[in-house]
Amino acid sequence: MTQLKNKKLTRKMGLLALTATGVCSMLGASINVVPFMIQRNVPGIGPYVLSAFVFAAVPAILAALAYSILASAMPRAGGSYIYASRGLNPYLGFVASFSQWFGLSIVIGVIAYITIPFIRDVTLNLGWETLSASLEVGWIRVGLALFLIWTFVWVNIRGVKSYERILLPMMFLMFALGGIVIIAGFSYDTNDFLRALKEKENRDFSVITDIAFDWRIFFSAAALLFSSFIGFDSIAQAGGEAKNPTKSIPTAILLAILGVGVFYFLFASAVYHTVPWSFVASEAMEYDITAPGLLSYVLPSYLGIAILVGAAIALINDLPAMLLSVSRLMFAWAKDGIFPSSISKIHPKNHTPYMALLVAGVIASIGVLGSHFAGDFFLGIDIMVTSMMVNFLLMCITLLSINKVNPAMAKNIAIIKNRKLQLGIGWLGVITLIAFLSIHLYKDLTTETEAWYFHSTPVWLIVMGLASLVFTYKWRKLTKSKINLSEQFLKLPEE
Repeated sequence: MTQLKNKKLTRKMGLLALTATGVCSMLGASINVVPFMIQRNVPGIGPYVLSAFVFAAVPAILAALAYSILASAMPRAGGSYIYASRGLNPYLGFVASFSQWFGLSIVIGVIAYITIPFIRDVTLNLGWETLSASLEVGWIRVGLALFLIWTFVWVNIRGVKSYERILLPMMFLMFALGGIVIIAGFSYDTNDFLRALKEKENRDFSVITDIAFDWRIFFSAAALLFSSFIGFDSIAQAGGEAKNPTKSIPTAILLAILGVGVFYFLFASAVYHTVPWSFVASEAMEYDITAPGLLSYVLPSYLGIAILVGAAIALINDLPAMLLSVSRLMFAWAKDGIFPSSISKIHPKNHTPYMALLVAGVIASIGVLGSHFAGDFFLGIDIMVTSMMVNFLLMCITLLSINKVNPAMAKNIAIIKNRKLQLGIGWLGVITLIAFLSIHLYKDLTTETEAWYFHSTPVWLIVMGLASLVFTYKWRKLTKSKINLSEQFLKLPEE
């Protein structure tokens, strides 16, 4: 009896821990870097960043609703893979989740890599110049990024309690320190910033107030800002460890996306309230800029250090939640026989998929090395955006198809049971996500780069091709060994 129990994930995650998983996966680079560096990545967006962010929320909220509905019917580890493989098609379920897994795995490495400059800036502001200079050294930066990843692999392996002890305090601290940015940003104005710029750097800056609106630029920016809403899906991956999952998972998804959306909008609005967008655009073309760096002109040094610490915590907080997400996807594949069975091994004491977590750590480490050699973290973000748009699109299609493909599973849906509402959410999600994906792919393929592999689309397509080969090989083996394979993929995996 004990041996059987040790082979299972245990349901110990409550609503707070689930919501924190989504919140911490969403906040980080998306809040401290992307809304400002977007001025370089999408030149000409100017004062329309916040409008583009609101526009980007539309498909994200529709996808979140689709996730919530499907999660209420299929509360198992693996989230998107389980939903699409049971409600659409096993191959498309694997493609959807592999797309998600690949994008998030790379971004874990990207986030670990860009966290180090934030730590460097904290040490510099504290007057520790020698230590700060050492963090500029390539091998030290890479080494520390790898240390962060493997520390949180270890935290995840130790179990849910260890995970919560790390995640929850950092989340509350992140919100508190981020609140300083919001209060400070709305307390100062552009004139305060220009005076501070003159005093500190003896610089005069002519503020540009008007810029021509371009729909193409606006849509490109919205497609990139869509990345700000990616992360709520991490909650669904913990479906095998959630208490009262049919209610807690949908609730946590909606709390995470709405809470983070409001916080993100206030945060970015506060910075742009003080710092002119034209200054942000000018600096972004020359340097890697962040919210703390921009506000440091007007803030007292101790508050500047506080928001730098908050930014570093926000980035670090991404790591344990994202590692949980990608490891549970691999665990679900292995349980279904699509990946080697060893990946589904459960730690006998901690009840965690430790082999999946170790593999997740290896892939994330490759993301660190890729960021270092590519020299531009936006490549990793572009790959993630492509991957997650495809994933969210397939979730909306699954919502449309589940009644025909798997009517028994559709009956288990516990929220938004009205089929007309489900179809409305699904079709609106499909239409908006196809539009966003098309814009994003067009921008990626038409951007000039040094080499083809700096475009996210061909890299993503190569990975999807490899995923298809893996699925085809494993499916053929399953076909030979399973009598009722089609029946297996109409049922949920055993807990």
